[in-house]
Parts: sequence; structure tokens; C-alpha cells
Amino acid sequence: MVRKGDTVIVIAGKERGKTGKVLRIVSEGQRAIVEKLNMVKRHTRPNQQNRQGGIIEKASSIHVSNLMPYCEQSKKGSRVRHEVDSKGQKHRVYVSSGARIGK
Repeated sequence: MVRKGDTVIVIAGKERGKTGKVLRIVSEGQRAIVEKLNMVKRHTRPNQQNRQGGIIEKASSIHVSNLMPYCEQSKKGSRVRHEVDSKGQKHRVYVSSGARIGK
């Protein structure tokens, strides 16, 4: 399971082996936009936000099946499991290292 703010590694496709931070999840197509990965060029007309127009480079989405959460401790992709602590709170934990994800 990949969430916004997670660091992920790409396991398939032209960006294979690269890591980045998830900026946004596009839920309709089960896709994620990862920072500085899968960059595409868009030709845009001048408008209110972009007065000059021209060619803009932006990150495109990647299917979540091609992403895996990246564990900083083990320096590789890892599966995720859920654990409940003594206070009854659920946490996401890397299977490879046992470290908690996020806060």
C-alpha cells in the first residue's frame, strides 16, 4: 500500500530502480505521481497562470503496481504490514527491517 508522502522505489518500467516521494495519489486509475519521475513535456497555450506558454515539463503518473515502499534502513524496497501497539494504535511497518513508516 502506497500513500502520499511515502518514499517509493520503481520496480518496473523505464524509471526502474529510481526512488522518489509520492506527491499525489490518483484514485480513479490506481496511479501515483512521484516527484521528479516519469517526466513528460506538455505544450501549453498562454493563460492566466502561465502568461508566456510554451513547453512545460511535469511529472506524469505511474501505476501503483510498479511502485514499492522504500526502506531507508535496509536500502531496498520492502513490503508493508500493519501492527497494533500496546495503546491499540495501528502502525505501518516495513517487513524487511521492522521499522515504522512515517510518524
